[in-house]
Amino acid sequence: MGYALGKRFSDDLPTSGRLLSIDLGEVRIGLAVSDPTQTIASPAETLEVPRNQDGPALDALVNAVGRHDVAGVVVGEPRQLDGSEGPPAQRARWFAERLRERTGLPVALWDERFSTTEAERIMLAQDASRDERRRSIDGVAASLFLQSVLEAQRRRRTG
Repeated sequence: MGYALGKRFSDDLPTSGRLLSIDLGEVRIGLAVSDPTQTIASPAETLEVPRNQDGPALDALVNAVGRHDVAGVVVGEPRQLDGSEGPPAQRARWFAERLRERTGLPVALWDERFSTTEAERIMLAQDASRDERRRSIDGVAASLFLQSVLEAQRRRRTG
């Protein structure tokens, strides 16, 4: 699927209220949420979506935004090692634009490089089984980059 994209955007997120982060995969989408004070990020759930069918995935994400009662959304942007944008980052931008249109909420993109590698390292250190890692790694990765967003939000609040 080609992704027709507009100008790259990343909204300012509100400094209070829950945030939802999204780690987009082809068949699994990891979600994490913050607490309302934007202090701690926690893995929330993993959505199983049909491969190469972004419409049902987008519908599931819009539903998740409503269920988690969030004030803003962060979409992980999987940039390449040199910082350039490849097809996965273009897909993330496409989802971010659609989520912004469909929810009316601010949506920010966040560089998620190495979050899945770090999530796997943490889960291996916790002796998580292969099956548990497969089911949960995307949510853990989403919580890792959401925690980075929360730290940036804290710096915005305190100047």
